Amino acid sequence: MRMFKHYLVALMAAWALGVSLVAHANLPDFTSLVESASPAVVNISTRQNLPTRRGGTMSMPDLEGLPPGIREFFERSIPQMPQGPDSRQREAQSLGSGFIISADGYVLTNNHVVADADEIIVRLSDRSDHTAKLIGADPRTDVALLKIDAKDLPIVKLGNSEKLKVGEWVLAIGSPFGFDHSVTAGIVSAKGRSLPNENYVPFIQTDVAINPGNSGGPLFNLSGEVVGINSQIFTRSGGFMGLSFAIPIDVAMNVANQLRTEGKVTRGWLGVVIQEVDKDLAESFGLEKPAGALIAQVLENGPAAKSGLKVGDVILSVNGQQIIQSADLPHLIGNLKPDSAAEMNIVREGARKTVSVKVGDMPDDDSIAASGQPGAERSSNRMGIAVAELTDDQKKSLQLQSGIVIKQVTDGPAAMIGLRPGDVITHLNNQPVVSARQFQDTVKKLPADKSISMRVMRDGRASFITFRLPK
Repeated sequence: MRMFKHYLVALMAAWALGVSLVAHANLPDFTSLVESASPAVVNISTRQNLPTRRGGTMSMPDLEGLPPGIREFFERSIPQMPQGPDSRQREAQSLGSGFIISADGYVLTNNHVVADADEIIVRLSDRSDHTAKLIGADPRTDVALLKIDAKDLPIVKLGNSEKLKVGEWVLAIGSPFGFDHSVTAGIVSAKGRSLPNENYVPFIQTDVAINPGNSGGPLFNLSGEVVGINSQIFTRSGGFMGLSFAIPIDVAMNVANQLRTEGKVTRGWLGVVIQEVDKDLAESFGLEKPAGALIAQVLENGPAAKSGLKVGDVILSVNGQQIIQSADLPHLIGNLKPDSAAEMNIVREGARKTVSVKVGDMPDDDSIAASGQPGAERSSNRMGIAVAELTDDQKKSLQLQSGIVIKQVTDGPAAMIGLRPGDVITHLNNQPVVSARQFQDTVKKLPADKSISMRVMRDGRASFITFRLPK
């Protein structure tokens, strides 16, 4: 019996060892990748001259005439402030990462690593420092291109971020907290992520540990090819929490090539405000499933307006590429050249059609702002709101041909969906609102317990909302 127990223990140990060896055999070995790729990864530091904080140039008070013991105490206790012309400046330093993309010294990094720098220092893997020239930067994609005066430098291999798959192993090399050439690994968690205020980058999401100092560093696939630039993390603590985001290398190189040849970046622009199509909006617009980008606003004299796109159109595809989420549209349009034509499949008033749109050149500031004041009051009790006609001045300031403004909100469906006085209603149940009377008539005919869409403008921004009227 004892011999059997020893045999069983030995068998279990052998099984555990076998499982461990199999698991180890399935894990990737990054050593060769790191050895070949590390020499092309650089550390980036910057210096910026900043005005001294208020009170920073305060001089020592006049201590003459005080007893020696008291004067000595004040001299020890009061900090000595620098004087002279240099006392009005102080230095700021930042640390980031980057990687060499050409043997003659072009370096790619994040814009936020070098923004507002008076001096940029690139440290190579051989510990030599080089002052870099900023060739150009694009804040919209957070990409910057640098140039150092050097030759025969090691370079990275560039991959294709479009071929990257969710679940694939990836590796980052950078300088977190100033620790040069630190290596971390993980997998691709998702692709095509859109982040707030980052409309033109379909980010690669990973669980690779990224910390301050990794910004601008390369993200490699197992073939040793750069597939992204590590850009930012999602965190509530200030440290890594398992959510890292990288700029696809295809996007970054498109920007870098434009910066190198043109000195600036141009991208396609439609001149529309869009929103997500949820389940209720899909039902109200006659779509089989939530998909596409709903046009909530068309900017006057913009490319979309000139090409005949209308408020309420749902864009389903651009040049054959499907719009699954509304955030896909800016990515696709931004990659098109200004003045090029884009074939769009749209849904308008429940019918599918194809339109050709001439893409414009994105302006530096395409934001709009408008406001309106209420006019003469009319009421509509079924919705629980009192409305008024728009004045000519309001229409002009809001760039509208028609619409009504909410004067008062009482208990009812309007209050439940968050409408408030000052909101402007331009469309109801997929139809333009041309007057307060027509609005009232439309409300009376709305079906009960069915998803209904309404286009509302607030503070110059338009969006579609949905609601259901009780039976």
